[in-house]
Amino acid sequence: MAEAERIIGTPDTPGAAGADPEQPDRSAAPGEGPDAEGARGAGAAQPGPAAAPGADADSSSGPSGPSGPSGDDAGSTADRGSEGSSGEAGQTRGRRRIAVLFTVATLAYALDLISKLIVVAKLEHHEPIEIIGDWLRFEAIRNAGAAFGFGEAFTIIFTVIAAAVIVVIARLARKLYSLPWAIALGLLLGGALGNLTDRIFRSPGVFEGAVVDFIAPKHFAVFNLADSAIVCGGILIVLLSFRGLDPDGTVHKD
Repeated sequence: MAEAERIIGTPDTPGAAGADPEQPDRSAAPGEGPDAEGARGAGAAQPGPAAAPGADADSSSGPSGPSGPSGDDAGSTADRGSEGSSGEAGQTRGRRRIAVLFTVATLAYALDLISKLIVVAKLEHHEPIEIIGDWLRFEAIRNAGAAFGFGEAFTIIFTVIAAAVIVVIARLARKLYSLPWAIALGLLLGGALGNLTDRIFRSPGVFEGAVVDFIAPKHFAVFNLADSAIVCGGILIVLLSFRGLDPDGTVHKD
């Protein structure tokens, strides 16, 4: 009997009904079993939510993306802006030089005109006034010729030349960007206007009027302030030409 029980076994004996059922591995993390793997597989197979239209384009487009200017366009815009700024600066400088030219011309013309009015009113038909002994004196003289009394028989020609000089200076002023040139041309313009005023309004007639001279150095021709302005402007132009400075402000070397 005991032998039969040993062979058959009893219900309470472990292993009597076969091998023990397999116990789950408790060392695995929750959700790592076969069911969890199936769930993950099902989740991966399901399609995710659709991306919002234009999401990728918006996320990849920065300030330089389609909504903004490209690099070349931005560079071109910057170049145009710099060219515009330099152009405006050049125009402003040109206007200042023109203002200097006409300021100098107005000053030279006003001084010449006022001095001649005083000489005609106070000195003409009077004895000369000695300023520095015999070396310099003021003496009123009517001059029908050019500066310093040259060419008295060509009064009309000198009048035309003075008018032409004024026109040339006025045209040249549009391209004037050099301050020394502005001063030189202003002196020429003021002097030419001063003597041209005498040619037109003084006797003996229009375009044949005699210029009023009054500055009389010893052993030198008598002249006026307009002649002085013309000579100073001419000397300055010669010096600027030797230095290679053009009216537009550029410097050239021969």
